[in-house]
Amino acid sequence: MLKKFFIAVALFVVLFSVDQYIKFLFVDGFEQKGECISLILVYNYGVAFSMFAFLEHNLKYIQIVIMLAIIFYLFFNKEIFKLYYLPSALILAGGVSNIFDRFIHGGVVDYVYWHCGFDFAVFNFADVIIDIGVVLILIINFKDGKRKEKLKIRS
Repeated sequence: MLKKFFIAVALFVVLFSVDQYIKFLFVDGFEQKGECISLILVYNYGVAFSMFAFLEHNLKYIQIVIMLAIIFYLFFNKEIFKLYYLPSALILAGGVSNIFDRFIHGGVVDYVYWHCGFDFAVFNFADVIIDIGVVLILIINFKDGKRKEKLKIRS
């Protein structure tokens, strides 16, 4: 259990640091425009697709409560943590990094803009690792459900 905790913390620190470094590059002026994908600086004051932007500065405090609730849930449900420690680290790293942006920059630093055939929301590395974490949870849950099903059939 302790090994998984340290792996999760190390993954969190690495992903948080990488995300903040990339965002620093864009805040510092990096920009690259392409035919399908442009790398441009955009501040998102809401969540996905700028939803809840009307909450303004209160949004970061709501997100802190959600992150703390996840951490407390995992702390008190060690079996859940053991099963989902990697995706949890990804989701928490991305979420905390985006919350950190709200305190430092007033909004989340987004920079990947897809505009080939259709315009897509501008997003960042933290958003990607959150999505990967959610997909991993679904995969682990599906595999664990199949494993439990097999055990039930054998009994």
